[in-house]
Amino acid sequence: MAANKPYLLVEWNDTETDAKGWLCVYNFVNNYCGGGTRMHPTVTAEEVVRLATAMGYKYRACESKTTGGCKGGIAYDYKAPDAKDVLRRYLKAMSPYLNCGVSIGGDLGVDYGDVLQILDEIGVGLPQTRAMRNDPAQQKRIKQHDEVCKMTYDGFQMYDMITGYGCASALDEAWKFKGHKPGARVVLQGFGCAGASLAYCLDKWGYKLVGIADANCLVTCPDGLDVKKLVATRKPKGELDPKAFAPNYAVRSNAEWLDVDCDILVPAALEDVINKSNADRVKASLIVEAANIPVTPEADTILARKGVDICVDFVSNMGGIRIYEVVIFGLVEPTPEAIANDTMGIIRRQTRRVFEEAARTGKTTRQVARELFVPTKSDFPDIPRN
Repeated sequence: MAANKPYLLVEWNDTETDAKGWLCVYNFVNNYCGGGTRMHPTVTAEEVVRLATAMGYKYRACESKTTGGCKGGIAYDYKAPDAKDVLRRYLKAMSPYLNCGVSIGGDLGVDYGDVLQILDEIGVGLPQTRAMRNDPAQQKRIKQHDEVCKMTYDGFQMYDMITGYGCASALDEAWKFKGHKPGARVVLQGFGCAGASLAYCLDKWGYKLVGIADANCLVTCPDGLDVKKLVATRKPKGELDPKAFAPNYAVRSNAEWLDVDCDILVPAALEDVINKSNADRVKASLIVEAANIPVTPEADTILARKGVDICVDFVSNMGGIRIYEVVIFGLVEPTPEAIANDTMGIIRRQTRRVFEEAARTGKTTRQVARELFVPTKSDFPDIPRN
């Protein structure tokens, strides 16, 4: 079954800076769709469409019956002093869509807490459909969602940990399916919320982080990095603190992250970082896509030839949408343990399902995942009536 085309693509131009942005709705389900908003100088309309498409698959993979996929993107430096002001103007511009069932949150370069704060300030609140607004039980769950955002698990805010722990679960399930035991050497590219919590979880489970790359450098140690210390000293915007590096750590260019000898590779930041120019350098036998669309189609072909397996992004990193789904629609008890167990459980189950089918058919895991989780055709936005 072929994928549908995205339902809607909107472009925005900031009036006060050179920022440019887009909103792409891949599909509405029950007049509703969800996805994050990212901010980075390299964001393009094509990227936002690809990300929105992945969100459509992601909601299908998490077995949602309530939500389709969308994505927002802003081409601007998320480290700029006025980045939050740019985000505010973008959300104002998109408010007509947010009031019609388009729910966008945070992603790379955009803090979900900032999105919620701005949406409250501009009078939108949490994006909902009319049916949701008129359901008292739904309104109670929305308040619970706000409470869940403030809860912690293993010292992380819930929305900061859930994607990372979900990706760790996919990694662990795939590694075991391949016949291995925990203890494998892992290289991580990206140390934002997902990367840091993923590293912490893997360290807890006995995996050895031998390399971590952030926006500034790559730090490696064949004996394993002190993950707890690196997480505890992490700077804002996902940057390592060199003051926390031990004397036996090697510090290299972050462009060399694929050159580190390892068993498992985890891209957890930007898209297209493994591509036709560098896929041959991959030393790992397993790639876990913690970032969205980090491997290009050309690289997929090279990696398949090399026998490298992939935990596909819209399965492994669905934690952020799953937590929203289960809280807003009351699928599990709104406690950190119940939410974490639910998210890690469904990601393990879907990961094993994909790997088993790939082994049975001889197809790649991405081919299988795209066949298993094709999104439904879009229905329509929730158009307000007077």
